[in-house]
Amino acid sequence: MVEENLTGKRIIVTGANSGIGFEAAKALGKRGAEVILAVRNEQKGQQAKEAILKVNPQATVRVMILDLADLASIREFAGNFSNRYQSLDILINNAGVMVPPYQQTKDGFEMQFGSNHLGHFALTGLLLPLLKKTEGSRVVSLSSIAHRGGSIYFNNLDGSKGYKPMKFYRQSKLATLLFAKELDRRLKQHGITTISLACHPGISTTNLFKLGKRDAPEFMKKFSTLFFQPADKGALPTIYAAAEKSLTGGEYIGPDGRGNRKGLPTLETPAPGVYNPNTMNKLWEVSEKLTRVTYDFS
Repeated sequence: MVEENLTGKRIIVTGANSGIGFEAAKALGKRGAEVILAVRNEQKGQQAKEAILKVNPQATVRVMILDLADLASIREFAGNFSNRYQSLDILINNAGVMVPPYQQTKDGFEMQFGSNHLGHFALTGLLLPLLKKTEGSRVVSLSSIAHRGGSIYFNNLDGSKGYKPMKFYRQSKLATLLFAKELDRRLKQHGITTISLACHPGISTTNLFKLGKRDAPEFMKKFSTLFFQPADKGALPTIYAAAEKSLTGGEYIGPDGRGNRKGLPTLETPAPGVYNPNTMNKLWEVSEKLTRVTYDFS
């Protein structure tokens, strides 16, 4: 049963100024949670906060700056949050970059792998001490149906040997799914009660037609509504993963419609063979090395 009253819960939502993240933050705030909008652009974050308070004046919403394409920013955010707060109930790793031209993060990572996976890997590791000491805490990481065609290119993670936007998007979302599952396994292995889950929004008109500065023609947007879903519906799997009491960790939540493109949240099975232990362990080791963030499970 999805918990309707989240009063007293503290939730971080990355990329919460628009799209799926904004809709999830709004819904969770409406349920009484204290929501921290972790955003790169402060002005857009404040606008999102005002929009949430407009529909729910009683909500507790704060804006904090976080650039997932910059490890220094991630460390600063985690440090500021840990100094200010003594607990963290739910971390929602939502922010994402989708099929941009080849770019690098401030630390030299390919932008999609660096932001979508490595940035959230570092953030989660740095916030793990707070998560561990918060009873019933959980980490929710957003993957995508795009993981189905993905692989981890360990010999070309930075794209220096060739780059195709969709190919590297698939890689980043597969990495997110593997991270969520492996994190849950390691938490359980060490007897930590925090759980980790993955979810995906299906196909949302927001993430399909807002790719950087590009915009699709109006007729394509109208056509898309026949097959895809708006952001508030795309956020339902995130809300379910964050607030469903029966979840025990390791689950993958997505829409229940055809092809999992739209619908109501349900337990979903990833593509066959996705959870390869060797790949998951290697990805974890590489991620710790690249981010210089080592998880403390003690």
